[in-house]
Amino acid sequence: MAQPLICASGQLLNGLLAYYPQAIHSPDTLYNDLAENLPWQQGSILIYGKRHKIPRLQCWIADPGLNYTYSGEQLPLTPWPPLLQQLRLELNQAFDLRLNSVLCNLYRDGQDAMGWHSDNEPELGSDPAILSVTLGAQRDFALRPTGSTRQSAKIALEDGSLLYMKAGMQSLWQHAVPRRAGIRSARINLTFREIIQPLAR
Repeated sequence: MAQPLICASGQLLNGLLAYYPQAIHSPDTLYNDLAENLPWQQGSILIYGKRHKIPRLQCWIADPGLNYTYSGEQLPLTPWPPLLQQLRLELNQAFDLRLNSVLCNLYRDGQDAMGWHSDNEPELGSDPAILSVTLGAQRDFALRPTGSTRQSAKIALEDGSLLYMKAGMQSLWQHAVPRRAGIRSARINLTFREIIQPLAR
């Protein structure tokens, strides 16, 4: 694992973020395996009583019994493929975490995006730590303080990089992956997290 590089002034978000460029060995191999073999699906979100397709593809991978619901829609649970299982074990050891799940997002081009949000679902606990891996196209990771309507920072996440969102960030900051019309290639984002306990739904 590479040494951490804290972006911007070196004190971005008071140390709540750490960025590791070129952290993943053979990112092309991992990208190709996941792009071809994961059961990608396009979920939907409920807006003012109507369901709309979200602008990206998703796949939920986790230990048995750990389900994930997004906007009232439960994603099918996929078992760990070998390459992701190995990566999960390496990340747990490197960061002393208990990662037991990963939400995979496939951004097919610059028109696919993720709106402003925090990863603060109850099943993640009160202070989750999340590891975000980028494979493929470089995309901007936009940031703003919770409660604000204006972007205050961004990080360009490159192929093979790892972004460590430490405990405390999700309650103080929101993040987004905005649309970028000039991007023609795809990006896979892996957000590893620990489900504290499965919710009854």
